Amino acid sequence: MDIKLFYTIAILATICTGTAFAQSSLISTQTDKDNYDEGDTIVISGQVTTIIGDTQVTLQLFKDGNLIEIAQVAVSADGNYSHTLIAEGPQWNNPGIYSVKTVYGEGNIAETEFKFTPESLILETTSNYEVKAGSSGTFDIPYTMRGGIVEDISIEPKIFGLILKIEATDNGVLTLDLPRDYIDAEKQNGKDEVFIILIEKQNGEIIETTYDESISNSNIRTITINFEESDSEIQIIGTYVIPEFGTIVMIVLTIGIMASILLTRNRFQIKI
Repeated sequence: MDIKLFYTIAILATICTGTAFAQSSLISTQTDKDNYDEGDTIVISGQVTTIIGDTQVTLQLFKDGNLIEIAQVAVSADGNYSHTLIAEGPQWNNPGIYSVKTVYGEGNIAETEFKFTPESLILETTSNYEVKAGSSGTFDIPYTMRGGIVEDISIEPKIFGLILKIEATDNGVLTLDLPRDYIDAEKQNGKDEVFIILIEKQNGEIIETTYDESISNSNIRTITINFEESDSEIQIIGTYVIPEFGTIVMIVLTIGIMASILLTRNRFQIKI
C-alpha cells in the first residue's frame, strides 16, 4: 500500500508540475532583433493573455547565469508590455548569448535569447576595391562594411551588374559608392531605376532584399545593404555595366542575322 501511495503521489506531482509549466502560455516575450551590437537599442516586448489585476511583469536579463538587469514592467489594458534598454555600460563587456526571462504572477514564465557583440569585436572595414573591367581597364568601388569582409567584387555582364563575395561574421551592413560610368540602373527616360539586390544564404537559397540610397548625383549612387551572418554572396543588378558585353553580343547577333538574310536573298536570286 505504501508503494502504491508513493506512485500515486508521484503521478499527481508530475501532473501538477506539468500544469504549472503549461501556465507559461499566459505570457510571451520576444526581442525586436536576434543580434545586437554595443550601443544598440534593445526592445523587449510581449503579451499576457489574462490580466491579473495590477500585476507587473518582472523582467530579468542574464549572461552566463549572472543577472545583468532587472525591471518591473507595467501591462497595458490590452495585455501588451514593452521595455527598452541600451546595450552599453560595464555590464556589456562580454560577447555571446544573453537570456531574457519574464515572469508574470506565480509560475508564468517566458524566455528568449539574443546575441550581443561588443564594439571591440565588431569588424568594420573601409576601403576601395579595384574591379577589373576587361578592355576598359579597372575602376574603384569605395565601400564600408560592418560585420564582415569583402572578398571579391567582379562584373557579371549577363545580369548587367556586380557579384560580391563576402564573409559575413555577424549581421551587418555594406555601403558602396557605385560609379555611374561603370554601373547604373536607369529607366528609358534616363531617370534612376532601382537596383535589384539578391543575397545568397548559407544554405544556398537566394533571396531578394531592399537597400537604402543616401547619395544620388551625376557621378555616383551610394547604397547600403543589410546582410545576415553567414551570407556568402550579394548580387547588384542594374541596366548597364561596363564593359557592355551584352550590348556587343546583341549587335553582333543583329549583324549576323542581317548578313544571313542578305545571303539568302542572293542565293535565291541566283537560282532564278
